[in-house]
Amino acid sequence: MVTAALLTLAGSTAATAHVKWFCAYDLVGAPRGLGDVLCADFEKLIGLSVLALVVGGLLEGTVLGAALIRSLDRTTAWARENTELLFRAVCGAFFVSLWTLGGIILTPELKTANAVLPWFQLAIATGFLWRRTMPLSALGIVVLFATAVREYGAFHLADYPVFLGVAAYIALTGLGRSLPGGIRPLDVVRYTAAVTLMWASVEKWAYPQWSFPLFVEHPAMTLGFSGEFFMKAAGAVEFVLAFALICTPLVRRIAAILLAATFVSAIFEFGKVDAIGHAPIIVAMVAIAADNAAAPYRLRNLVLTPVGYGAALAAFIGLYYGAHAVLQGTTML
Repeated sequence: MVTAALLTLAGSTAATAHVKWFCAYDLVGAPRGLGDVLCADFEKLIGLSVLALVVGGLLEGTVLGAALIRSLDRTTAWARENTELLFRAVCGAFFVSLWTLGGIILTPELKTANAVLPWFQLAIATGFLWRRTMPLSALGIVVLFATAVREYGAFHLADYPVFLGVAAYIALTGLGRSLPGGIRPLDVVRYTAAVTLMWASVEKWAYPQWSFPLFVEHPAMTLGFSGEFFMKAAGAVEFVLAFALICTPLVRRIAAILLAATFVSAIFEFGKVDAIGHAPIIVAMVAIAADNAAAPYRLRNLVLTPVGYGAALAAFIGLYYGAHAVLQGTTML
């Protein structure tokens, strides 16, 4: 049953609408105890996730894997050649949408009464018209992020480091630079997107009840499973796909395609708010899927992947629960 559910979820709604945009949430309240999260179903889902990573790594070293990479290179050529244009167009439209809606800082649940911010967001959008002014737009995104941290706290904004990654991409691209160590602007987006989605996955396990009202309105989402199990499975799928973004080229490109597909599919269910809110990460996934940066195939990567996955899983669960305990005084058990 668990295997069937995970495989079904992987192809459907692993990364559904951001629940904070549509349902009441309470970050002050205690999350589910780790004893409830780390149950037998959770262990089976994690085991299947590791198996999926290993199979993906094995596939990458085969003739079929090489053929898949060549096929991806052909089908994503336009997006790869126009990655900068895609980021500028989508991010420009995103900030114009925020200006039009008003009263929002970066994402729908971050409300503000500051009448200046919408015009500031329009100025950010204008900066995407010229490469020279892109670093100014990037600085504007950082200012908005800092404003949101001041008003909502660092723990809440831990959901959204991808905005800082997008800002870094915009600034570095506008300046025509990369980071030391050969880290490209797109790599920064990839890493911050992975962190964002892994953190969001833990939140699915910590606060599954936030999503339950959505299941009442959209019962088909759970595919007939209980809300508790669905959220464990959805978190497991999202976490493994997010981790895959920092893995080898074919694995991360397939993960980006699956994530982009789930974000886009959620738009049909939840409408324009979801479309606007997820636009920056969707374009990031498209860019990652199109990225043809190669790396030599090494068997040691296949061996180290489960270790890295386990370390990331433990680190993010520990960090989420530890940070909440420190900031809110809750228990982890």
